[in-house]
Amino acid sequence: MGENTYRRTTLENGIRVITEKMVGVRSISMGVLTEASPRAESPEESGLAHLVEHAMFQGTSNRDVMEISRLMDTAGGQMGAFTTRDYTFYAATVLDDYSTYALDLLGDILLNSTFPHQNLEREKGAILREIDARRDMPYDRVNALLKAFAWPDHPLGRPIAGRPETVTGLTRDDVIYFAHQYYLPDGMIVAAAGNVEHADFVAQVRDAFWRMLGEGQGLNGGLTEYRTGVTVEQMEVSQTYFCVGIRAVPYAHRHRYGLHVLNNLLGGGSSSRLFRRMREERGLVHLISSDYHAYSDDGVLVIQGSTAPEYLMRVLTLILVELEKLVTTDRPVDEEELWKAKMQIRGQHLIAAENTHTRMSRLTTQEFYFGRHIAAEEILAEIDAVDSQTIQQLAKEALIKPHHNLAIAVVGPEDPEHYEVAAIEDLLTRFQRSLQEGGEKIWR
Repeated sequence: MGENTYRRTTLENGIRVITEKMVGVRSISMGVLTEASPRAESPEESGLAHLVEHAMFQGTSNRDVMEISRLMDTAGGQMGAFTTRDYTFYAATVLDDYSTYALDLLGDILLNSTFPHQNLEREKGAILREIDARRDMPYDRVNALLKAFAWPDHPLGRPIAGRPETVTGLTRDDVIYFAHQYYLPDGMIVAAAGNVEHADFVAQVRDAFWRMLGEGQGLNGGLTEYRTGVTVEQMEVSQTYFCVGIRAVPYAHRHRYGLHVLNNLLGGGSSSRLFRRMREERGLVHLISSDYHAYSDDGVLVIQGSTAPEYLMRVLTLILVELEKLVTTDRPVDEEELWKAKMQIRGQHLIAAENTHTRMSRLTTQEFYFGRHIAAEEILAEIDAVDSQTIQQLAKEALIKPHHNLAIAVVGPEDPEHYEVAAIEDLLTRFQRSLQEGGEKIWR
């Protein structure tokens, strides 16, 4: 049985082609990552990158929308796309017999889409329903509220799908101009993982994309502000939903591995500090978790959950207490806790790597953020090297600042008796003062 192999080629037009052959599988996952993203939008165009992604499947000069749909289903696998705050991604997973066929379809929609006006208007309607649906989901709503508050007037703070008023105003000309300006070869990565031969795949990519020419002009970047403080939004729900956002390092920062371990310690599972304190010991929440959201030029560690309105202030206080304990010597990270966190991350990484789509996605994102392939052995070694001093130092850098890095968003019923902006702001002030003074208990 042979070993998995990674290979990389840059085509004449600038497209980077990356493959990893996986032994013992019959499937191939392939993806096309393009730098076209919400960073290329003006505030008035919010949602344009996402609309272009939808519009790519609405007909080409060779196939109408029904033919595209039938071809996607006939392959017996999966094909789709999504837009992130840093890039747009198109992917397909098929049996190896259909790899040429799937790549040809991806090339057709990315080079030959005609964006029929009637289909485009229908997709705008579908996106408006998507926006409405997300506003009905408190967890999504509070997460979006946090980012909009923390990153005002920046693409990271705007919803990827846009706002109803901006989506309604987008035109076919906007879509065509955006696609021609930002779907360019020097910002495009084509990757495949599974039962793939590199030379054959490179030849297929060249055949599918040889007509794509041009050079990009760079996208919006550079943050001017991460706003701290509190924002509250009323919604007709019985629970109160909260997000605590701690500004963190960007995706490719050298401390990223420590942030992943810190995140796991806080809210990465049923044995994490927050879950044990809030759920197992006190029954204040049903679920609470944390997640590290990393982007090309910034990041945020998000602690998220829900509770009854009358418990919100107590829950927020306990979250800040746990953060304080990471910074001070009150409850430093012990070796068993650290070992558990690293073993969980290690297991998740290795299990996910058995999936061809995950492997292909890692190839593209590593090339996009780092410009190179990072082997599993290197990642696991970096995770293993994280120690308790690293965790404490990262927590100190994030939390002990002249202007602290905390933002809190709350979505819940109108309930001034149990929580209001001023009370949460006062809690944040006492937390920061406690840290500056060496860790006095903020609940006193």
